[in-house]
Amino acid sequence: MGVEIAKDLRGSEKGVALFMVLWVLALLSVMVGEFCYTMRTDLTMTWDFGQRTKAYYIAYAGMQRALAQLLSDLSNPFKVKKGVEDEDEEEEAGVHFRLNYPNPEVPFGKGTFRVHIENESGKININKAGRRLLRAMLSPFNLEDDQVSVIVDSIMDWRDKDKFHRLNGAEDDYYQSLPQPYECKDDYFDSVEELLLVRGITKEIFYGGLRDMVTVYLPKKSVSRRKSKRAKRRFSYNKINLNAASDKVLACLPGMTKEAIEAIKEYRKEKDFTTVAQLAQ
Repeated sequence: MGVEIAKDLRGSEKGVALFMVLWVLALLSVMVGEFCYTMRTDLTMTWDFGQRTKAYYIAYAGMQRALAQLLSDLSNPFKVKKGVEDEDEEEEAGVHFRLNYPNPEVPFGKGTFRVHIENESGKININKAGRRLLRAMLSPFNLEDDQVSVIVDSIMDWRDKDKFHRLNGAEDDYYQSLPQPYECKDDYFDSVEELLLVRGITKEIFYGGLRDMVTVYLPKKSVSRRKSKRAKRRFSYNKINLNAASDKVLACLPGMTKEAIEAIKEYRKEKDFTTVAQLAQ
């Protein structure tokens, strides 16, 4: 009887020991699995961080290279020539960035970058554009003539310095009567988004294409008087640079057809317009 009890106790101890071993193995398996998962996650995050860092500096290098070319010829703002540094290398690599044009990818390190340079002279400057150009700007949106008159006058009222509104424009009396009142700025636009505050400009018009057609850029006031006069003679805010104008801007110009726009785009693939006579060709 005593022998049988001893055997049962030893059997129970073996069962408990086996259970403990299995429990420890299960715990170790969970810990090892968690450790492997953590390590794999850390490795993935490290790899992703490395890739993002490489991509950032490749993009930064592309931006700096484009800036070098832009700064190499300040006398001609509508054409980007090869940079003075590493000119032979750029010619060998076929690098020649053009404005408002899908430039090819450029190898750099273990990656590539693609540069796209937009020239603001191809957009309509809402701080300086006259009535005729502002009306042409709205022509692609199929608005009623009354709507066009309201928008044009309101833009001009928004940017002028006085408190007197034009025939179809708006000043403080209109904007203060809105559910969420605000004042008319009576100064230049600081951003194109300000157009959403102007009477007559709806989100449909703004996000439907107007945002991409306009600019608020103005020359820096630090330019010398002599240079400023020369720049004023060379560039007019009531004219559009055909070498930089988008399809939407070209479409709003008088007499412009789809065929003419395509012809202009094909011509710009090879070179820029330098005279009005080239447009007639």
